[in-house]
Amino acid sequence: MRTVAFAVTDGMLSLELSMAHEVFAGGPSADRYDVALCGPRPVTVGRFRLAPDAGLDRLRHADTVIVPGWVDVDADPPADLVAAVRAAHQAGARVASLCTGAFVLAAAGLLDGRRATTHWAHTDALAARYPRVTVDPDVLYVDNGSVLTSAGKAAAMDLCLYLVRRDHGSAIANAVARRLVVPPHRDGGQAQFVTAPVPVRDGRPLAELCDWALDRLAEPLTVPDLARQANMSTRNLVRHFRAATGTTPLQWLLSQRIRRAQELLERTDDGIDRIAAATGLGSAATLRRHFHRTVGVPPDTYRRTFRATAPPEPA
Repeated sequence: MRTVAFAVTDGMLSLELSMAHEVFAGGPSADRYDVALCGPRPVTVGRFRLAPDAGLDRLRHADTVIVPGWVDVDADPPADLVAAVRAAHQAGARVASLCTGAFVLAAAGLLDGRRATTHWAHTDALAARYPRVTVDPDVLYVDNGSVLTSAGKAAAMDLCLYLVRRDHGSAIANAVARRLVVPPHRDGGQAQFVTAPVPVRDGRPLAELCDWALDRLAEPLTVPDLARQANMSTRNLVRHFRAATGTTPLQWLLSQRIRRAQELLERTDDGIDRIAAATGLGSAATLRRHFHRTVGVPPDTYRRTFRATAPPEPA
């Protein structure tokens, strides 16, 4: 029987902890894993008070250590937690973080020189604070062998099911997924859940230009078109655009076209050709190529995933 130890302390996120515990401690997993909650003392997890089964030193004796999400990514995680996670890995444990738990692993040095992920809203912060970590913002989880990281929220479930699949095979992982009424595997990465950024309307000269462009996404806009509308040279436009958005005008246009395509896939019955025309991407083949590369799944897959839960089309 494999041992799974959860590293818990004040400031952990309750959802990821609960989901992961259910994967390893319930149903088909119950007789395959010895699960323990390990913390320094009774801790507050979200709105709940939790009494650990053992201290943090128990992590060193586990086969797998799970580090749930961390609420305040701007604060340093507790030193005793970081030390215990580092010691567990040095003792041979497989260590996996859920969501922002990656900040704990990074603080312990376990992600240095490795590829990792976290919730898309915090990937920039992780990369800035820990420059030795190669942060991938597009995937649901990353497996480095003895160190694994997942993206936000539901991606914690994806990683935990993946660990069960590694330990006991697809049949058991599928049985766990059926019990929890979740897919045993999801296509694509977290890019499909990211809202495309639009410059903040704070009075900068590009705000009106961006609104103008968003109203004309179906047109074959070029950088000179945007520069003329902004009454700038193309060089000045590119410089101002990069300063305001962090990207180029063409990349911004593409991201907005993809986002509009996502909205139309979610809210309408329009075919791919019609959506391609409405978003300025021209042909269905062009839309499929850019959509798959940007979002991580084909348009048809995206529509099947999000159509059922999309809000109704505004009147």
